[in-house]
Amino acid sequence: MCAMDDTMNDISRRRTARHLVTLRQLCEVIALTPQPSLRIALIAGGQAALSALAATLLICATPWQHLIAFPALGALASLFGRYAPVQRRMTIVTICAALLTGGVLLQSLASSAGASPVERLLLLALIAGGATLAIAHWRLGGPGPIIVTFASAGALGPVASWHAAAEQTLAAAAGGAVAWVVCRITDRLRSAELEVLVLPQAPHRPFRHEVIAAGRIAAGTAAAALIAQAAGWPHPSWAAIGALAVLQGAHLHVTMSRALQRMAGTLVGVFLAWAVLAQDLPLWGLIAAVVLFQFVTEVVIGYNYALGQITVTPMALIMTYIAAPATAVGMPVERALESILGVALGIVFAVLFSTADDRVYLARHREGQPAP
Repeated sequence: MCAMDDTMNDISRRRTARHLVTLRQLCEVIALTPQPSLRIALIAGGQAALSALAATLLICATPWQHLIAFPALGALASLFGRYAPVQRRMTIVTICAALLTGGVLLQSLASSAGASPVERLLLLALIAGGATLAIAHWRLGGPGPIIVTFASAGALGPVASWHAAAEQTLAAAAGGAVAWVVCRITDRLRSAELEVLVLPQAPHRPFRHEVIAAGRIAAGTAAAALIAQAAGWPHPSWAAIGALAVLQGAHLHVTMSRALQRMAGTLVGVFLAWAVLAQDLPLWGLIAAVVLFQFVTEVVIGYNYALGQITVTPMALIMTYIAAPATAVGMPVERALESILGVALGIVFAVLFSTADDRVYLARHREGQPAP
């Protein structure tokens, strides 16, 4: 009977919440993780930066400069598969470019069809869940569904016609094609390092578990977005993305670490964004800042998620500003507040939606015992 009581205590949500606010948890938050390969991180950062630069410069040379944000969103396909073999990498980049373009397409079509803001936020949550399932099932790896959701959120603005929706989608697809070309040309730089690099294989989860995880993420991102929308905040998608960033953690202690790291990194990052935007830089200066932040993010995020957030936050805000300059006033503060709301809700959802296995794993982790 006592053993049963101990087990029930171990898996209770209340005790789980206490496990997440310990000194050991804080140590995990600030710890630096060794990179599997600094060389590959540098190459991946260069590929991401070059893809973003090429995509934005190409559209600047066309009459569609007003669509500049969408090729940059499509070019985010270059973030995926940095440790995959070269041929597998190209397949991953192709699939992820399609997912990014699909996210933009669905939001653009919904907006042009007259969907309400709430309906578009619910669609964003479904895209987050669908991307989670696709990336897990096809084993596409990091950075995961948050990138697809971010791209889809970039198309949340009003779209006047089907023609405009097609333009946005084609611009995103063009960015994905640029990412594919850049990776194809430069991926041989990874070959020598990949031959000696040994990485642990991620366990292949049953499809039913993948569906459940995708459903939890869809529900969590929808709730965060709708709460931010009901509160009258101007960018509810940022709250949704904050919740998603937390919920995609593999285990509860990882979830809590990502939450605290995201909050800390975002707060520092908004100051960087404010410092850049306050300079009233010309377009080429803003593009240069995006490219620089993109490169640094891909190099440092492997050491600690908070370090990546410090640079990815200004990159995202500058991209938002380039797409809609009128949003600059108060945007960094809004980003901080809505991201923190999303992160806090993500922690709550992670605990509420956790399974008994999740909570037992956390309890054993805290006690230094092997996982069952």
